[in-house]
Amino acid sequence: MTDHSTKTQEATRGQSDLGSDPAGPSGAPEGRRSSLLDDSWNYVESVELDDFTLPDWNLLKRQRGPYYAEEQARQALRLLTCSAEDASFGYHINNYRHCLQTATLAHRAGEDEETVVVALLHDIGFVTCPDSHGEFAASLLANYISEKNHWMLCRHAIFQQVHLAGLHDPGFDPDERERWRGHPFFEWTANFVDRYDQRAMCASYDTLPVEFFEPMVQRLFARPPRSLPLE
Repeated sequence: MTDHSTKTQEATRGQSDLGSDPAGPSGAPEGRRSSLLDDSWNYVESVELDDFTLPDWNLLKRQRGPYYAEEQARQALRLLTCSAEDASFGYHINNYRHCLQTATLAHRAGEDEETVVVALLHDIGFVTCPDSHGEFAASLLANYISEKNHWMLCRHAIFQQVHLAGLHDPGFDPDERERWRGHPFFEWTANFVDRYDQRAMCASYDTLPVEFFEPMVQRLFARPPRSLPLE
């Protein structure tokens, strides 16, 4: 599906103030509907979920699948690429380049495609939610990756602490990962951090561009999502 033409149908102005930006939160002029991804699609008419009818829900169900197929991977990558020109706070490369370099190292080491994508997105929340960025990436990818990689993402920041021996900070424990010693995924997580994550900080390294990884990300998100129970 490649038809991205803009529908210009007028919409009723929203009842609540959604922001001071005159263009509105969607980028469309205030008081106008956002464009539809496909010009053959239609809008639901209500603006409150309580008022949706069965035909409204059926309409959304028909359009949701192709929308996610087109947009999910693209928007996930945009969370990463929006930081391409951001400054660093001391590392030789910024977080965007670190993620690309981690994925490049994993790819060149012969890791499978899922793991390469996990490497690409492992620190996607490093700046916006630094204390829980592993969980952020794990939640983003949870329905599409193995239990092994999900476990690793959730804990990789703690496993990295063993590489921070020069850091002297009250409450910091470089051996915190030892509480999981003996877990089936312990060695994999330690290996990922050692071989890829903690080494991906070199400005002169021949890092692959994001375009190289885009088809891999598309294929990952095209997988049938697995159900995850709420904990």
